[in-house]
Amino acid sequence: MQMLFQGDLGKQTPVEVQKLFWASRDDVDEETRGFAEDLYRVATSRQVEIDALIEKHAKNWRLERMPVVDRNLLRAAVAEMIGFPKTPSPVIINESLEVAKRYAAPESIQFLNGVLDAIAQEQLKQRLG
Repeated sequence: MQMLFQGDLGKQTPVEVQKLFWASRDDVDEETRGFAEDLYRVATSRQVEIDALIEKHAKNWRLERMPVVDRNLLRAAVAEMIGFPKTPSPVIINESLEVAKRYAAPESIQFLNGVLDAIAQEQLKQRLG
């Protein structure tokens, strides 16, 4: 989420974001770093698709009008849902809400939960058939 936030605000390329983000984080273990980079890669390479899903399920909200933290929490969670389908959606949603409790406004939690749940339900229907 932090790399997405950095890229969103700084208008940097994904390569620039990764370079700057990891420059000051040499204490991150390789497994965590690999997962973060994979998730970031999905989020950036499929951003058009991810943003369309978010806008479809965020009733009466345009992406550019959402708080930056909320927008990028949603992008990270949806990227994980579509890029790592073996991870159960409730786990992804719960983890996202825990991050939101730390970084987002308190009133954002219910909104994020509703949007992510709607997207998860749609993804489940598509997988089942």
